[in-house]
Amino acid sequence: MDVATFLRGYAPFDSLDDVQLAKVAGNVEIEHFAPGQTLLREAGEPARYLYVVRKGSVEILDDGRLIDLMGEGEVFGAWSLLGRFSPTATVRAHEDTLCYLIPESVATEILGTSAGIAFVMRSLRRRIVRIDEVWQAERPTETYREVGSLVRRPPVFTPTTSSVSEAAARMTQERVSSLLIHTREGLGIITDRDLRSRVVAAGRDASTTRVDEVMSHPVSTVASDVPTGEVLLRMLEGGFHHLPVVDGTGRVTGVVTDTDLMGLGRHTPFAVKSTIERARTVDDVVAAARDLPEVLAALVASGTDPVDAGHVVSLAIDTLTRRLLELAVDELGTPPVAWAWIALGSAARHEQAILTDQDHALAYEPGGRRTDEVDPYFSALSSRVVDGLERAGIPRCLGDAMATNPALRRSVEGWTGQFDAWMTDPGPGSIFLSIVFDYRRVAGPLDIETPLDAVVRTAPGRPAFVGQLARRALDDRPPTGFFRDLVVEAHGDHAGRVDVKRGGITIVTNLARAYAISRGDTERRTIARLRGAAAAGTVDLETSEGLEEAFRFLWGVRLRHHAERWRAGEPVDDHIDPGDLGPVARHGLKEAFRVIGRAQRQLATDLGVALR
Repeated sequence: MDVATFLRGYAPFDSLDDVQLAKVAGNVEIEHFAPGQTLLREAGEPARYLYVVRKGSVEILDDGRLIDLMGEGEVFGAWSLLGRFSPTATVRAHEDTLCYLIPESVATEILGTSAGIAFVMRSLRRRIVRIDEVWQAERPTETYREVGSLVRRPPVFTPTTSSVSEAAARMTQERVSSLLIHTREGLGIITDRDLRSRVVAAGRDASTTRVDEVMSHPVSTVASDVPTGEVLLRMLEGGFHHLPVVDGTGRVTGVVTDTDLMGLGRHTPFAVKSTIERARTVDDVVAAARDLPEVLAALVASGTDPVDAGHVVSLAIDTLTRRLLELAVDELGTPPVAWAWIALGSAARHEQAILTDQDHALAYEPGGRRTDEVDPYFSALSSRVVDGLERAGIPRCLGDAMATNPALRRSVEGWTGQFDAWMTDPGPGSIFLSIVFDYRRVAGPLDIETPLDAVVRTAPGRPAFVGQLARRALDDRPPTGFFRDLVVEAHGDHAGRVDVKRGGITIVTNLARAYAISRGDTERRTIARLRGAAAAGTVDLETSEGLEEAFRFLWGVRLRHHAERWRAGEPVDDHIDPGDLGPVARHGLKEAFRVIGRAQRQLATDLGVALR
């Protein structure tokens, strides 16, 4: 097989025309490498060629760790060649290996095409994924698995005609905490909690009350192949503790419980959530919330997906907020009109960690009453909640994006009018643009999301606003050039460190927000926004997937850093010393930042602006 025919079978050469391919083939040099021979050395001389494996295979090593194995048709050396900097990894022949070497002048032409750019993005994504896999494999903790693997025994059923006392006896006999009930309308369930809250606490006669009078119905089920991390989130959001598991045919194979997922103890999400919900006073709420950092540290240690861990923390903070609101209402009396407490920013996106501040607002429906009649109540309500959250370890927002700020307490009409004004004239006064356009109702009977969603859907017709959001995604830059090493802070308290949130995570959330709102998409969560953008063609799939993987990787780095500092009794921050990460994670950090930088350059090109 000649050189051109071989290359045509692999990216990025498969999209070249005959003339381009002939040029590449005509300039190829061929070289043989013996097993163990080094082709490129980490921190050594820059690559002078783009390498293509013709036969055999090469190892990609980071500080001696095997990160990847590349075989026939795979390409390496692009980063070092194009950036003219030292390789970030060592490349070594795994066996007798023959490579095609493409000179720099020809290689840059190939990688400058649209297919070449797509190839670069795929390579970046692959590197991040492989580094993360190796990193996780080196950690001794067990990661979450499919929920079906947690099912310990077949489910236990009881007829609809059973009395509660018969059901209780059956639970005791079978040593289970729930019974399933077949009904004409579907599956029902009765749990030990139901017996306590719906029978004993309600003073009902257990011998005459039938299970179908107090069961939960209909019951949600979960497929056996769903990851347990997803099940954990579903149970926390739904506020239930038992979930029937079904196989591919729909047959119930068992019931998974909260303790199956997280075990027993006070530092599980379920335990903390339950303790907060039962708290009688603000002091009790604050005491329960102080266990949140331990919950996050336990999630990190268990190998939970980092984005899911951030979601769990957000759900716990939602519970904390609702309980503080309930206690404040108990003190202040019934609210004068319908209202809604609104989470903003990372809280709205369900993306929070140990280090997070307060971002929220309040909406109300005046119902014909004047603002000065109703606002004093909501001002007092907001003050009590903000104080309670601060005592619980969640500091006030330095930018005053809180419901205690009168500008963030508005009627529904006031909020829709303000959103419309911001979108009509997104000038320098719109200081809350990157916070307020991530919103979610946490508590209160008022539906505020529907009217705000309606305004956001008009965004495609407002190019100035869309452009302003996009420019916000370019305000900060990742701490690396596309082909450069990490750039750490040179001075101050964080010298020698990188801000993984500001330099990476926040940029991805800003990009995702811009992608979504530019289409009038009202999705809030970052990963869902990225996937929606790819599905709609706002960005190419390579960019979307690359940003998602970078986002997930950086969240993992951030949460591990938080947990380690918390365990050590040190102040929690987002400033990472690359030297503390170890070579595998450090390499992944570089690749993640490069993916983000590439996406920013694409957006800047689309906008016709220069990056700072």
